[in-house]
Amino acid sequence: MSRPIAPMDLMFLLTETPNSPKHVGAVLLFDLPPLRKGANEVVRRIVQDYRAAKPVAPFNYVAEMVGRTGPHWRVTHAIDMDHHVQHVAMPAGSAYESFLRLIEDLHEPVMDRNRPAFKVWVIEGLPQNQFALYFKIHHAIVDGMSAMMRITGSMASSPDGAAPAPFYALEMTRPAQQAPPSSAFRHLVSLNQAALRQTTALKDLSVGLLRKAFDRLRSSADRGSEPFRAPHTLLNQPIRSPRSFATLALPLEEMRAVGKVYGGTINDVAATIVDAGVHAYLKGVGHRARKRLIALCPVSLRDADDTAATTKASAIFAPMASPNAGIEARLQHVINSMGAGKEELRAMGKDAAMLYGLSALGIGEAAGATRIGRVTGHLANFFLSNVPGSRAPLYLHGARLAGVYPVSAVGAGIGLNVTLTSHDGAMGFGFVANGASLPHLSELAGQVQSAFDGLKQAATRRAARATAAGSRSDGARAATRTAAVRRGVAPRAGKRILSAGAASR
Repeated sequence: MSRPIAPMDLMFLLTETPNSPKHVGAVLLFDLPPLRKGANEVVRRIVQDYRAAKPVAPFNYVAEMVGRTGPHWRVTHAIDMDHHVQHVAMPAGSAYESFLRLIEDLHEPVMDRNRPAFKVWVIEGLPQNQFALYFKIHHAIVDGMSAMMRITGSMASSPDGAAPAPFYALEMTRPAQQAPPSSAFRHLVSLNQAALRQTTALKDLSVGLLRKAFDRLRSSADRGSEPFRAPHTLLNQPIRSPRSFATLALPLEEMRAVGKVYGGTINDVAATIVDAGVHAYLKGVGHRARKRLIALCPVSLRDADDTAATTKASAIFAPMASPNAGIEARLQHVINSMGAGKEELRAMGKDAAMLYGLSALGIGEAAGATRIGRVTGHLANFFLSNVPGSRAPLYLHGARLAGVYPVSAVGAGIGLNVTLTSHDGAMGFGFVANGASLPHLSELAGQVQSAFDGLKQAATRRAARATAAGSRSDGARAATRTAAVRRGVAPRAGKRILSAGAASR
């Protein structure tokens, strides 16, 4: 049995190199359950169960790049689960930083193309009575959203709940699909319709790019999403095999509340503090960015019930704020820039949007390999992605999931990837970078934390001023009503409404 490899998935396979692997993953931190009978067996049972589970599609696929039918996935039954599920113990007294260094080493190598494209490590001996699961999966068989669906689906909703199958053995419900054509005629019709969709997508894409070109001639102002305008920075040095990794957790509701004060979203807040943190980090290592940075933000094109094993995404290329912008001005710029990019992507349609993302990434990989970005401008300066997670607590053999931190990929001449995912009231940031030029990512995580603290303080002051202004306005209206009553004249409702509207503006 075999099936063709979809175009975007094929791109991840074709552009992979030892210095630029195309797998993604995550670190899952667990709190060991309170001591009770069998509690010290939790890790051993997880390893045992994971090795006993039988992988299902696409985790039993091997990529075949040549053949009569072209590149395709081949099902394999020869799967060594001792290789795919490994058990590691940290030395006694190890610090969290030592655990991060281990993840860097595990994430660095390219995956074996002769085996199914997934691997799991169960890691015990972490500080604070914790253990971890680290997994990596080739991007050709999952995107962030489909991977997160499998992670959340492989855990129980209560400490005593039975553990579901591991993510690679989980049968996911697929969306309803049209029945296969029952005749050669219908088959030709379906091929013709697919060709028409792609032709329409190319037309829409070409018109969009031409419009951008004319816009740039008319004005130097930022207009929506535009790749290959990023300046050369330390983030765009040639990518080498070492990886650096760091984590950060922020309160989800605090991020939402801060965004609401300014009319923005959690994503706007995340982009703002990452932008500010990157500028501070670059300045601290003596490589200050002189121009505004460009963030490549993947956008899922997957329907809510779509669990298909493939990548369905596009991207916007959002100009961030100027290097010296204050934190509030930075957020307002990000809100406008991200909003314009999203509107532009919506106008494309799914086929054109996917082709847009595929083309940009493919050209970006070529530009990164040839270093032409120094002359033409880089695809972007950093990746920034938010993958929705679980709102409720999750458990594995009674151990509570304490945090989820994505461990994504770098490439296309972009040496920094910041991916976020939410879980149980917290937003977990996973920072992955080209270790040859961006070591010590914990310093970047610290700068992002500081930027959020500064933005939160600014939001508190802004909210207080708005409350005070509202109180003064209410007091002025009350005084007007009192004076009118004393004069024996009741204020008219229309004027009262107009006054309230003017005050709010």
